[in-house]
Amino acid sequence: MNAQKTLSPRWVRTDSRTCKHPFAVLICAVLPLLTGVNLSLAQDRGLGLGVIFGEPTGISGKYWISSRNAIDGGLAWSFRRSGYLHLHGDYLWHFTGVFPEAEGVVLYAGPGGRIGFAGTQSVVGIRMVGGAAYFLPKVPMDVFVEIAPVLDLLPETSGSLNGGIGIRYFFP
Repeated sequence: MNAQKTLSPRWVRTDSRTCKHPFAVLICAVLPLLTGVNLSLAQDRGLGLGVIFGEPTGISGKYWISSRNAIDGGLAWSFRRSGYLHLHGDYLWHFTGVFPEAEGVVLYAGPGGRIGFAGTQSVVGIRMVGGAAYFLPKVPMDVFVEIAPVLDLLPETSGSLNGGIGIRYFFP
């Protein structure tokens, strides 16, 4: 257990784990030293489903693969380019303790990709998401806000921005 005492909800992980991937080891070793971040408080299990409102608007999901990492995705409707079905997926690193006075607030960031479909046309791009989530103290839910610059690669190279606010319920 951590020497630091925390008042976390029962579904929020409070013990630390080692990083198993080389890039994750670098991030887990260097960022806490530079920022004083405690990486041990994020939820580490479960599937969360909910909604996101913004660009795009639709269904949001998140699956925890460790106490610090998760894969999130969205199936949503984009209002750009006369509207299209938007699918995205991201690999996320979570950073807790950035705002010690705001218990339950976690920052996250990571790379991802997206595909959009509108009739016979499609869009393929990469994205880099960053955001903040607040884990509700007595229920397995989070409220989040995120922004993601996007570089579309197909059918042509162009840039855009995704972003929104949302809420997810995590199943036990």
